[in-house]
Amino acid sequence: MAKLLIKGGTLVSEGASRKGDILVANGKIAAIGESLSADAQTEVFDAEGCIVTYGLADVHVHLREPGYSAKETITTGTRAAAHGGVTTVCAMPNLQPAPDAPETISIEQRMIDEQAVVEVLPFATISKGRERRELAEIEALRPLSVGYSDDGNGIQTEGLMRQAMQRIAAVDGIIAAHCEDDALLHAGYIHDGEYARQHGHKGICSESEWGPIKRDVKLAEEEKCRYHVCHISTKESVEIIREAKQRCSHISCETAPHYLILCDADLKEEGRFKMNPPLRSAEDRAALIEGIKDGTIEVIATDHAPHTAEEKSRGLKGSAMGIVGIETAFALCYTHLVRKGVITIEKLVALMSENPRRLFRLGGALREGERADIALFDTTTPYTIDTAEFLSMGKATPFEGEEVYGRCRLTLFAGEKVYEDTKNR
Repeated sequence: MAKLLIKGGTLVSEGASRKGDILVANGKIAAIGESLSADAQTEVFDAEGCIVTYGLADVHVHLREPGYSAKETITTGTRAAAHGGVTTVCAMPNLQPAPDAPETISIEQRMIDEQAVVEVLPFATISKGRERRELAEIEALRPLSVGYSDDGNGIQTEGLMRQAMQRIAAVDGIIAAHCEDDALLHAGYIHDGEYARQHGHKGICSESEWGPIKRDVKLAEEEKCRYHVCHISTKESVEIIREAKQRCSHISCETAPHYLILCDADLKEEGRFKMNPPLRSAEDRAALIEGIKDGTIEVIATDHAPHTAEEKSRGLKGSAMGIVGIETAFALCYTHLVRKGVITIEKLVALMSENPRRLFRLGGALREGERADIALFDTTTPYTIDTAEFLSMGKATPFEGEEVYGRCRLTLFAGEKVYEDTKNR
């Protein structure tokens, strides 16, 4: 492996920022310091004006393979991750076949081994086939997966969730829960708020999310199960989790950039504004922002969910649920949260790299001797989000055309360049 000296960037790690250099050799971080020198065999990368972080970790990504390669492939999805500075991806299990046993998750793992350009850690399902009737092969799946989720489906009964927690706690696993009460959906597809009423749309009530969370945090406390709530979007969810975390250290949650930046007042009659959970009210958005500020919400994940152009072309009512986000997440959060003084850059790096790595036990840090997973972001030069530049097969984003700061300049995985912005040096 070639040696690389990253020179003159602002290193952000463990709550602190400082100017410095990083020497990468043999796939590892060989040295961190000031005024490091390079020999003739070392490439030098000028990081002036860039934030340098350990690789981002996105714990909620849909890579769509096996089963749905018309939407995304592991190749395109991981190239998109690298484009966004993400070096570790936790892949959700709504696949065909569902990874509910060693033989099915091995199909996904073989594809990962063949295609991925960054680290991909698959989730196993909680239930067989994600059908929520009986549990998957929990014990056998533990060494093969990063955690357990039926993402896209909520576990509807307390009994099945309690059984899942008991067995997952016994193997020291973690649940990443999609919390949604099917009985409260009533065929809704956007938030049950002012926009839905004004435009004649069927709404999804907030209780469909916070109701199952309220049930589950009590169960997690009783069963001592590590429990992580996916993509929270409501003010009630924030408050329930805030209270639960005061009693219980093994409860955590995530939200996504779009819930922190947009609300239902921003909706347009286009499929690129449709996701599940939906964009909620301005009041909900404010509560989510308070949640990241006070530590209730410890993770920002993207819920990167690519679909075909045709599936996203049917407006708010008819389009598939889900937007892409792994290539724009850092820039959007830096622009809307850091530049506006909502949170610090150190907090953002914690939310997008350090906290998910800690909670899901992924490893890695910006320290000497660690695997050289490194991301550089240009925070001084604005650019416009252009889906034509996306490496993902999915192009549906509500942020197309927005000017942002934080373009990824370089991503290393195990010391190798997996993305470099050669057009905007």
